[in-house]
Amino acid sequence: MTGLQRSVYTVLAVLAFVPAAHAADALNGKNLYLNGPTSGGTSCASCHGPSPAANVNGILAAANNPSVISSAFSANKGGMGTLFNGKFTTAEIADLAAFIGNPTVTAAPAAAVNPASLSFAASTIGQSASPLATTLSNTGNAVLNVGTLTLSGAAAGDYAISGGTCANGTSLAAGANCTVQVTFKPTASGARGASLVIAHNATGGSSTVALSGTGNAVAQATVALSANAIDFGALVAGVASPAKSITVNNTGQAALTFSSIAVGGANAGVFTLGGTCATGTAVPAGGSCTVTVTANSSANGAFSGNLSLGSNASNGVVTVALSGSVAAPAPAVKASPSAVAFGTQTIGAAAATQTVTLANTGNVALTLNGIAVSGASTVTIASKTCGTTLDVGANCTVTLAFAPTASGAAAATLAVTSNAAPLQVSISGTGTTAPAAKPALSEAGPVAFADTQVGKSAATHTITLSNGGTAALKVASLVLDGAQASDFELKGTCATNVSVAASSSCTIDVGFKPTAAGQRAATLVLMTDAGNQFTVEIKGTGVAVPVPMLTVNPQSFDFGAADVNGTSPTHRITLTNTGANAATVTAATFTGPYALQADTGACAAVPFTLQPGASCDLVVRFTPVGAGDAAGSLALTADGGGAWNVALTGKGNVQTVQAPQNAGGGGCSSIKDGNDPVLALLVVLSFGVLGWRRFGKKEVK
Repeated sequence: MTGLQRSVYTVLAVLAFVPAAHAADALNGKNLYLNGPTSGGTSCASCHGPSPAANVNGILAAANNPSVISSAFSANKGGMGTLFNGKFTTAEIADLAAFIGNPTVTAAPAAAVNPASLSFAASTIGQSASPLATTLSNTGNAVLNVGTLTLSGAAAGDYAISGGTCANGTSLAAGANCTVQVTFKPTASGARGASLVIAHNATGGSSTVALSGTGNAVAQATVALSANAIDFGALVAGVASPAKSITVNNTGQAALTFSSIAVGGANAGVFTLGGTCATGTAVPAGGSCTVTVTANSSANGAFSGNLSLGSNASNGVVTVALSGSVAAPAPAVKASPSAVAFGTQTIGAAAATQTVTLANTGNVALTLNGIAVSGASTVTIASKTCGTTLDVGANCTVTLAFAPTASGAAAATLAVTSNAAPLQVSISGTGTTAPAAKPALSEAGPVAFADTQVGKSAATHTITLSNGGTAALKVASLVLDGAQASDFELKGTCATNVSVAASSSCTIDVGFKPTAAGQRAATLVLMTDAGNQFTVEIKGTGVAVPVPMLTVNPQSFDFGAADVNGTSPTHRITLTNTGANAATVTAATFTGPYALQADTGACAAVPFTLQPGASCDLVVRFTPVGAGDAAGSLALTADGGGAWNVALTGKGNVQTVQAPQNAGGGGCSSIKDGNDPVLALLVVLSFGVLGWRRFGKKEVK
């Protein structure tokens, strides 16, 4: 073994017994310096002053040098051994030395992220990969305040912060940590890079986690349904419902194939399926098929189930909720109003009339056996539209007349007999010789509004209140009553406390704005100061906003390279309404350097409506603002729900112009920092030439 080898082995042997280095904590050293050992005793500051920076008694000699402190203790220099021997650990002595070397140290947070990069599994465009998380730790000695969590980079739109314990404004004590969970859903094929940026109050101001993933461009089918639920309403036990239909649209770019079409749920046996959708029949991109459902139950009560469509679509299995109720056959009849008040009428004047509406509110046809008035002879049936039967949900009217022949009150009863329970409507009025008002409504109702989309308003319906009497009348009250009264509104010139002179009139404008789908009903009730009462049934049907059926082609586009500050390239995105209802596009939102280009042959300005089967083009412009890849997207939303995304990519190209340079030409140096080795070489050569010339002259002599 050589001497060198022996020396190396000796050093290694020594190092093997050297204890692991202590990461000195200057802040802890500050605490020990100012307050003394943790076990109690005199502080270093009592002899060396409040700050080592003053170098009292030469303390700066120990700056970052714990051996100086240990030696001073061992030698009992200045009595330090007596005060401190055995009271500080080796680590604490190192902390003291660190503080002496950095007397201005203050508490500060420190941030660390682990892992510093998240790599997601490759995913098909539009599909989400499993989420990943990173941990933010406060490795400092003061509170770490988290600012905003943001995503940046070319493909930032492909990632989303989906959970974790970190949030904007989170505070982490020293040694604490929190997590941030991120999801990846590629909008284009290829590598998709971005960054998670966590702002905080530690050194650097933020921590960055690199995000990476790959989008796999595979054409897929996509299912869009004409409705997400079917309500069969109230059915009669043992009687099949009318068939309800669901349209299934393929809004994707590949053929749609069904793996299963089935009904499940608690009452699956109630339903029967039909239609053109089948497991052996593919639906081409942009095509559609239908599923029909019939309900038939013999058991009373509510029933429910779900229609499930399994397929190769990108949105997987889709379901349609099925519901309804069943009751035993039960005829029922309702009168509106339930009582008739003619108020005060002038003797000898033309008869006052009011109309009673009879409605079949049962679940089977109503058989009418008799409609008659008993009591005061001055009350009669003037006319009626009722026959011998009344279908479920139908109504008919009975017009009553009151022509008093004497002063005083008169009372009568309208009796209706049928296969339902007997119905009676009380009738009252008063005769007088004094002038009296004679109110009348232009219609007795019911007022039926056209089916109206939820949240939208139907055309206003106007009812006229006229006064055909010889005295003025006052509207004592005018209100809407019923469970869905808030779906209707009253306007016009008639209102509570409004007076209507003889031979005059006012108007009641009734509006309808459904707040929910289905049948909506209320009752208009008008009372006059003379005791006249009028009621008008008001009804309408709220229609759920139809689910828009739109296809977008293409679903992604690459503009290629375009010059910054050059001509902006454009591309047409075709939008087609493949559904049976008009679709209103409410917003077109872009990310990245992309925007809509106005074009007379393109879609109208947003918002715009596409009729069934219609198409139009959205002209998209790419205007790069810098060099390199530029990723973005177009997001479309429509009234009734649904969102469509188009992934957009392009590349900015900066045309660089080289300024003319005289680099090394004409004897000028190409070096810009003044350290040109050519200059030194020229100097050496010049001295060489001078020396040669002098030597040559001496030889000639």
